[in-house]
Amino acid sequence: MRKVIYTKRAPEAVGPYSQAIEAGNTLYISGQIPVDPETGKIAEGGIREQTRQVLKNTGEILKEAGYSFENVVKSTCLLSDMDNFRDMNEVYAEFYKKDPPARAAYGVVKLPLGVMVEIETIAVKP
Repeated sequence: MRKVIYTKRAPEAVGPYSQAIEAGNTLYISGQIPVDPETGKIAEGGIREQTRQVLKNTGEILKEAGYSFENVVKSTCLLSDMDNFRDMNEVYAEFYKKDPPARAAYGVVKLPLGVMVEIETIAVKP
């Protein structure tokens, strides 16, 4: 069974995709960028603030679908500048304190709306 997940507590999609799709006991969250859903604007500050907003958005989608960060099994992090890797990691670790998920991180040429970071997430319920 396939179920579309949507919450107003995370930003609207900036293209033809869903915030997340649940298939069985697996949740696939589209790449989240650091848009504050209340203002519709990119989080002010640098990579730390942007990473924190991305993970807050991810948390709201997880919550809407009945999951938590503990259910996350895989993340893919896209960075517009790999020099931001260390700072992104430090904020990321605030959300994944114990047994963090498998992860890949890539440096990319450009991200939507000129942001510094985008993170997609996969979570599974036992």
